[in-house]
Amino acid sequence: MGKVTERKEQCNICPHACIFTEKHPLGRCRVRGLGNPGYGMCAALAVDPIEKKPIKDFHRGATVLSTGPNGCNLTCLNCQNWHISQQKSTAVQFISPANLAAIAMEKSEGLAFTYTEPTIWYEYIMDTAPLVRKKNGIVIMVSNGYVNREPLRDLITVTDAWNIDLKAWSNEFYRKICGGDLRTVKNSIEMVAASDCHLELTWLLIPGHNDDPCQITDAAKWIKATTGENTPLHVSRYFPMYRMNIPATPVPLVNRTVELFREYLKNVYSGNV
Repeated sequence: MGKVTERKEQCNICPHACIFTEKHPLGRCRVRGLGNPGYGMCAALAVDPIEKKPIKDFHRGATVLSTGPNGCNLTCLNCQNWHISQQKSTAVQFISPANLAAIAMEKSEGLAFTYTEPTIWYEYIMDTAPLVRKKNGIVIMVSNGYVNREPLRDLITVTDAWNIDLKAWSNEFYRKICGGDLRTVKNSIEMVAASDCHLELTWLLIPGHNDDPCQITDAAKWIKATTGENTPLHVSRYFPMYRMNIPATPVPLVNRTVELFREYLKNVYSGNV
């Protein structure tokens, strides 16, 4: 009798390129794995104003049903939703694409994939988003941008607006604080900006980590050159969370950073103040 070959699959959603085996059936994100165990498993469900995503300059005043998977492909030390992104939640429930689309359009004007990292829910979003849009609803992605080009290209075709976190202008920050890389995020921002989707960016300002004026100026110049000076940018105030306990960002620092970005960008907003 021949030797039984162990089942093995490789994920192609993000640069981690996790390999799923029977011994290690889950990837780093804990959502993707053999048999796609995270498909449709919603870790949160709430109706929010679109501005809370934050999406400021697209369908103002609209409400959206927000949901997300129980995991993330980054491991940010300051994650504000760490209880569902970095550990197993007891509140996860399966909702089929048809049911989620129906709930979204019954209770709001669309659907936002948010809270953790929606791109790791690739198949679920590809199945659900078209159903929402068929009912004339809007579909929003709130993402860390850590996704490969091919799946991102598909996700762009079924969504309407994106907010992507630009966490810092330093690959060292991404490597040490987040477990990712800046280049991939920049590629994602470029692709969404070149599409028909609305794009906004968020910069979570952390004192001593991503508040260097030179790096902020370089980031602002790149955004202006790459996505345009009208790209909305949210400078959000950091608060101690998860494994990062440095003091909260002083409001004057947020205001100074907003002014730095405004030297190159027209639509810069402060958040969490």
